[in-house]
Amino acid sequence: MSGKSVVRRIALAISAVLVVALVAGAVTTALFVRRPLPEHDGEQQVPGLGAAVEVIRDERGIPHIYADTAVDLFMAQGYVHAQDRFFEMDYRRHLTAGRLAELVGDVETAITADQVIRTMGWRRVAEQEWDLLEPQSRTYLTAYADGVNAYISEHSPTSMGLEYTVLGLDVEVDDIEPWDPIDSLAWLKAMAWDLVGNYSDELERAAAYGQTGDLDMVEAIFPDYPSAQNLPILPTTREVDAQAERAAELANAAAPDASGGDADAAPAEQTGGAGTRDASGTDGRTGALAAMETTLDALTAVPAPLGAGEGVGSNSWVVSGDHTATGAPLLANDPHLGPSAPGIWYQAGLHCRSTGPECPFDVSGFTFAGMPGVIIGQNADLAWGLTNLTADTSDFFLERLYPDGSYLYDGARYPITERTETIEVNGGEPIELTVRSTEHGPIISDVLASTRGAGGVPLPENSPPAGLSGFAVALSWTALTPGRTMDAVFAIDRAADAEDIAAAAALFEVPTQNIVFATAEGDIGYQAPGRIPVRAAVGDGVVPADGSWPRPGWDPRYDWQGFLDPDELPAALNPESGYIVAANQPVLTPSRYPDFGTDFAYGYRAQAIRDELSAVVEAGEPLTAEHMSEIQLNEVNPAAEMLVPALLELDTSGLEGSEEFVVEAVELFEDWDYVNDADSAAAAYFSSVWTNLLRLTFWDQVAEVQRPSGGSRWIESVRLLLEDEDNPWWDDRATLNEVEQRDKILLQALADARTQLTVSLGKNPQDWRWGRVHLLTPTHPVLGGDGVPGVVADYMNLSTAELGGGPSIVNANGWSTAVWNDGYPDFSVTAVPSMRMVADLADLDASTWVNLTGNSGHPGSAHYDDQYEAWATGETFAWPFSRQAVEESGSSTLTLQP
Repeated sequence: MSGKSVVRRIALAISAVLVVALVAGAVTTALFVRRPLPEHDGEQQVPGLGAAVEVIRDERGIPHIYADTAVDLFMAQGYVHAQDRFFEMDYRRHLTAGRLAELVGDVETAITADQVIRTMGWRRVAEQEWDLLEPQSRTYLTAYADGVNAYISEHSPTSMGLEYTVLGLDVEVDDIEPWDPIDSLAWLKAMAWDLVGNYSDELERAAAYGQTGDLDMVEAIFPDYPSAQNLPILPTTREVDAQAERAAELANAAAPDASGGDADAAPAEQTGGAGTRDASGTDGRTGALAAMETTLDALTAVPAPLGAGEGVGSNSWVVSGDHTATGAPLLANDPHLGPSAPGIWYQAGLHCRSTGPECPFDVSGFTFAGMPGVIIGQNADLAWGLTNLTADTSDFFLERLYPDGSYLYDGARYPITERTETIEVNGGEPIELTVRSTEHGPIISDVLASTRGAGGVPLPENSPPAGLSGFAVALSWTALTPGRTMDAVFAIDRAADAEDIAAAAALFEVPTQNIVFATAEGDIGYQAPGRIPVRAAVGDGVVPADGSWPRPGWDPRYDWQGFLDPDELPAALNPESGYIVAANQPVLTPSRYPDFGTDFAYGYRAQAIRDELSAVVEAGEPLTAEHMSEIQLNEVNPAAEMLVPALLELDTSGLEGSEEFVVEAVELFEDWDYVNDADSAAAAYFSSVWTNLLRLTFWDQVAEVQRPSGGSRWIESVRLLLEDEDNPWWDDRATLNEVEQRDKILLQALADARTQLTVSLGKNPQDWRWGRVHLLTPTHPVLGGDGVPGVVADYMNLSTAELGGGPSIVNANGWSTAVWNDGYPDFSVTAVPSMRMVADLADLDASTWVNLTGNSGHPGSAHYDDQYEAWATGETFAWPFSRQAVEESGSSTLTLQP
């Protein structure tokens, strides 16, 4: 939910009160801004602790907690999280429970989000998970909640966050309700939702077919994974050799080989197939496609606290000690998520003074405020990183409805299940919501007022059986089945070897993640976890078995047949190459392993990392932690590598009068190294050309919600389209008397980009700089939007940074080509490496880390943004792990007494 939506109604109140507070002087500033700052020194009484707990914070406010028992350790973690990030925690629990309107009032986007989340039932599922967890995990969650509540009990809302002061100007802010362990479990659902695999691709395939009526055109914008060019996470020797041969051929060619062929590779898996021309199984697509399009509209209403859209993903890789300067493994990770203020991660160390059965934890890394444990990090025996596996764990089922409230399934009619949810609105009347479900899950297509008509769209007369009233869309998603992922978090935190990681992965059901790891004993490895649906191969040619299209809900053959056994999931230990790269590409080539689906990142980031690693290894140069950090900052643009050679070969005489004007900009490409650094003029021009090319090629033939985002799928799609100058995608449907071809669209993209950048960056292309338009401003989710008075937003948000990088680039400062403002592309950064870490298994104190913003959620704290500048310039900080290193870095010590 955007800050603009949340605070529009209270902007005048903020203007009248908070602005005065911020500028009036020390007294009012202390009252409103400094009041929520917690004590980081001295002693605090915390009822329920078994013994004293030490919290040593370093100069950036990062706490390392030392306790005698695990219960005390997690209780202290809850207390510390509440000290520094409670409003964020409170916001998150209202979000995951579908209760945002209860927090912020009668705000349309909050109510919309509540309706969709209540329909999916995130909180209901979390409640069901409680009894599935190990007793020990329930004890840890309870201890964490006790720690949060110990802090809450001592403070009023306005003394825990400036946000409560502002909200209290317009809505009622009562005493904060106690933290419940289920509040922590429910956050896992938000994580899973933001990282779910292909739900948007599934809907967009069907919607694109509805727009074009041409399966070949749909397949052109959902191309097969380029396995001949970009390797999967766990490639075969044959695939490695074939890729190396192709790379050598390209290096010797005058221009990149656009054939895309690979005679040695296995046949590409079919993402559609001739039988998928009608995903509904009938000739009556109108009602089904309307239902799917409105379902996509409904799902985009859900806030994405981890980020959404182009650029959300991650890089991780691990290198064996055979290739490092120390002889011990190195591991790197940088999850790409949405920017926010404060940032998504909270750094912390959880240390048992003496490890044993009562207290088995000695771990530090990146945590989520509101959840116990460490999500990504290192312990005394092992370091691990996570990237999104993007396995296909959700399906949309088209349901055929009858007017009496029943639906068709296996030749019979069944009643739709209904329940009533009540959405409380702070300062407004409650809203009653009827949630309908079928055998396959909640019906999403009738959640919102704007989408409820989808199920009533009439079907053609010849669509059997008679009496149907239309289609609805139900969601099957593994996260809506209770699971034990919280057990997995604690298991990974205390893992010591590959066997422990495999055992933890068997519990890590959602979201599906790639786990790369390295041990102090010298092992490196990979493990795929997750609850992965098994789909039957139905042979009648209606819908493929891979889950890439919505499925006929009335036919039980298309139901899930169970889930893959954890023992069947891919894993690797100490591969011959000596390194593993996981950057959201397929684990195994989809043509030989279709079980995970077909929708992944197309491997450009992963291949760039592999190429850098292999170059260093082949040169015989030992890798260092500094090497790993440098690779994280790689800004070579694969879209430019693909497209610029074709642009330079164009006959610009077709520009008719503007040739000299455009050629002056095109000359920037002639000696460009394809690096999207912030100071590059060529990067600025190419980014605008790329955006305009996608607009000119696709916008006229897809719905607005499907406009290209510019990421790796579109790179591969355009690469293949360049081979076919008469492909119907090149035609502009708005020009009825002309059928455009490839070169005309390419020339128009060059011309439009030149004109746009002349207005925004100046007449001389040599003066252009990518960083001047590629801007990041980490924004507060409630008080940072456009509707907030500038002085308030400026105070809550971080300063604007000029960045290099971009989508499908290793330094993944993503932006979307679908976003335009007043006729101009918006290059604002929408996804970032939310943190960067390098773990050094030779000496854990030599590991490095950096957070996007800072550890505190209080804008009055020095630690609100004290890592931001270093993050933006690619710097990292020492990561103290041992007690000695923590004490040497310590700047404050808080003792929590029972």
